[in-house]
Amino acid sequence: MTKEVKKIAVVCDVLGKENNGTTIAAMNLIRSLKEKGYEVKVICNDEERRGEEGYYIVPELKIPIVKEILHRNGVKLSVVDKRVMDDALSDVDHVHVMIPFALGGYASKYCHEHNVSLTAGFHAQAENFTSHLGMMHCDFLNRLFYKYIYRNVYRYTDCIHYPTQFIKEEFESVVGETKGEVISNGVNGIFSKKEVPPIARYQGKFVILNIGRLCAEKNQSVLIKAVARSKYKDKIQLVLAGAGPDRKKLMQLANKLGVNVENEFYSRSELVDIINNADLYCHPSEMEIEAIGCMEAIRCGVVPVISDSKKSATSKFALDEKSLFINDDADDLARKIDYWIEHEEERKEYSLRYLSSATAFDQAYCMDKMEEMILKTHEGKKYGEAV
Repeated sequence: MTKEVKKIAVVCDVLGKENNGTTIAAMNLIRSLKEKGYEVKVICNDEERRGEEGYYIVPELKIPIVKEILHRNGVKLSVVDKRVMDDALSDVDHVHVMIPFALGGYASKYCHEHNVSLTAGFHAQAENFTSHLGMMHCDFLNRLFYKYIYRNVYRYTDCIHYPTQFIKEEFESVVGETKGEVISNGVNGIFSKKEVPPIARYQGKFVILNIGRLCAEKNQSVLIKAVARSKYKDKIQLVLAGAGPDRKKLMQLANKLGVNVENEFYSRSELVDIINNADLYCHPSEMEIEAIGCMEAIRCGVVPVISDSKKSATSKFALDEKSLFINDDADDLARKIDYWIEHEEERKEYSLRYLSSATAFDQAYCMDKMEEMILKTHEGKKYGEAV
């Protein structure tokens, strides 16, 4: 395959601190492409990056009420600045859009009009958007969202990057067949099973870990309730690694139910140590395209217990029913927690089985597949013909 691509634009409607899956996925791709020798132009609204080489900064969306809701959820959306975007896009060989909002829509139409090859990631599950409106269970609104982003971005896209087969099928159930590749976002190699110093504050405790944004769709409240109903409640140390709009509410619930909970946003190195000190990983999320936190835990050999929600891809990671619980059912989750506490030897055996299942999450491999997708799309141009 001829490597004709030299300049790539990565269009990021949302980019800031690496504390959410979309930003982490974007930065992993950007770093990987640069390391492979490509010139990468990044279009985003992150003012902290203004002046950095290769970054093109557009304004942030500042509609008062909308801005307040978004900031509460740790999100800053962008506004199109045609001058900035045209400057960035004018001489690139290929464009990759991260999410299908204002910048992604403008870039997609630009590529369509100027015959530039285009790939676009699918990192915007409908429920992640409708949850901000308190309507994540509204099927009509979720379907409407998918139809909108298809018309705004994906109908122009030569190839869609789907992180999981689940979200590909979810989207296609609404808009019909699409052209795309299923490629995991991958897990950084720093996350692996290793000997780490015991964390003193966890000594004598059974450590249950959850990694992710504290918000409605992640449903950490059912995990807190399950720990409260466990026969081993007083022995359990629950660790919620993350930040988000539901933090205060979750801490109040834990205090009310007498659950020992630790909550911080940990650095990557701190998180590696915590995962390798954990006894069990619980993932109660109701909606998820790809749960990087759960993948990180599995890469470290921590046995997971995962919601069987039909709107989440994460249940596919479970080896069997012992690692699944009925979605939003605290009693069933408590039973699964108690089972793994009582069956330590079996937990060790499953740890090894989960380790062997995690090879597909290797980030270097996934980034190679992303490069391959970009080159193949550019070479064919009509690999995913616009409709």
